[in-house]
Amino acid sequence: MSDEEIRAQVVELGFGGDRRRFEEFCRVLREGLPVGTGVALRGSVITNERYEDGRPFDAKGKGTSDLDVTLVGEEVRECWKQDAYYIPGLHTMPLHDEDPDCAPNLDGLRRELQQIARRPVSFQATSNIVLFARDVLMSQPYFMLIEQAEAP
Repeated sequence: MSDEEIRAQVVELGFGGDRRRFEEFCRVLREGLPVGTGVALRGSVITNERYEDGRPFDAKGKGTSDLDVTLVGEEVRECWKQDAYYIPGLHTMPLHDEDPDCAPNLDGLRRELQQIARRPVSFQATSNIVLFARDVLMSQPYFMLIEQAEAP
């Protein structure tokens, strides 16, 4: 699919077709994250297939599937506690309702995004190399909402 087709699917599946909510979601992310942070969406909102069981996005009902938001950048990874990494310094555990304390400075932003999306939102921070490896080696595609930029 083209980027525009993926974006349209994200808007339809993740935001009930409401482009304004999607744009607000992206604006709040830009304003709430460290400068230079890239933002990717992963998971069933991209593939329309749940990893756990192969069923479609929101198969359990409207608003039940989460948005898997991957944050890319060194500064944003520093928001996680040292014991909240799968790969030290490179790939964090997810920040979600069940573990809001692994990156407490970002949990308010995540909760605000849940209100906009009207569904669960999880954050995970990673490096470019891990994002690439998950895509290519593990067939876990992603879609960049916000390209990573160099900090001034």
